[in-house]
Amino acid sequence: MTAPVLAAWGVHLYTALGAALGFLALEATASGNYGWAFVAMAVATFIDSTDGTLARRVRVKEILPHFDGAKLDDIVDYLNYVVVPVVLAYHAGLIPRGPTGLLIGSLPLLASGYGFCQLDAKTADHFFKGFPSYWNVVVFYFYTLRSAVWFNVAMLLLFSFLVFVPIRYLYPSKNRTAQRTTYALGGLWGLCMFVLLAQFPTPSRGLAAVSLFFPIYYVAISLHLHFRNHASY
Repeated sequence: MTAPVLAAWGVHLYTALGAALGFLALEATASGNYGWAFVAMAVATFIDSTDGTLARRVRVKEILPHFDGAKLDDIVDYLNYVVVPVVLAYHAGLIPRGPTGLLIGSLPLLASGYGFCQLDAKTADHFFKGFPSYWNVVVFYFYTLRSAVWFNVAMLLLFSFLVFVPIRYLYPSKNRTAQRTTYALGGLWGLCMFVLLAQFPTPSRGLAAVSLFFPIYYVAISLHLHFRNHASY
């Protein structure tokens, strides 16, 4: 096996490690170790944000044309961005327990299942179409802000609905629009996340509230670009 082939398989293995991290997050959730569950999800998110660059660098599509890395990536992402955080939200009491909570928790799973299977879920000009299933971030804020259950339920319903609304959200690692600003703010946000994770099991509610600057920025720039581009058609 040649070095380029080994490198290509190594990148696919790197992507697949996200699934193992999802399993660890589920185990930590079952044990009530929510801090470690969020750490596992954070590492999985880091892998997801870097594996594409590595894949392009070693030319995985050219070297392993018979293996669909994008499909592997979607499988791992559905686990870590959808299934794991919804299970944590239910287990941690962030949404109601029992049949009502199971029904509410099922809505993001169903909505994101639809979203992931849309052929244009990631557009050619590097946007996500519909809410991009950042349920790990949503649930993280439910936990750190200690928001009321009724509010959490309302947000899950809203974002599940927004999966079907064809608003285009910025794909930060590929879309070059305001990329330096997005990376700078994202880096600062990542630092806030690191501090909050280090503070578990009692993360600072104030710091969590301050760190909302980046999700607010992300939504604002996405809406600005969506409606600006829509008006130009």
